[in-house]
Amino acid sequence: MNDQQSYYETMYILRPDIAEDEVTNHIDKYNKLLEEFGGTILDSQMRGKRRLAYQIAKHREGIYVQLSHQGDGQHIFKIEKAMRLSEDVIRYMTVKQEGPLPTSRPSTKSSTKADDKENLETKVESKEEQSVVSANTSTSGKDDTETKENAES
Repeated sequence: MNDQQSYYETMYILRPDIAEDEVTNHIDKYNKLLEEFGGTILDSQMRGKRRLAYQIAKHREGIYVQLSHQGDGQHIFKIEKAMRLSEDVIRYMTVKQEGPLPTSRPSTKSSTKADDKENLETKVESKEEQSVVSANTSTSGKDDTETKENAES
């Protein structure tokens, strides 16, 4: 990652009473604005409707959207100004991230039940292998001490 381009995550909360197609319109709108202002979108995810920790603008729930982007930092003020002026955005926050760039997650809608079953079986097998390996290492430590004691006597 070069010094000019930093990685940011913006989380914004939309009003819970807006329609689903309007939510996608807002997501597209902010994604386009971000690109117009010189940012690069790495990932954009709608996290769904969740209960807020406290009431905001008479709303107890909100629709969470997470936006991962990269840029020189000048685009953040402009995108946050657009969110501040929107009546549908009730909260927003941008955080500069350290570390490697995020990888896009595959959509869970496209996976089939057979794929899920295979993934579950692989996880179970790997856990069984881990337990066998940890059982072998714990008994090998005991065998070593027994052989040392036998050698000394």
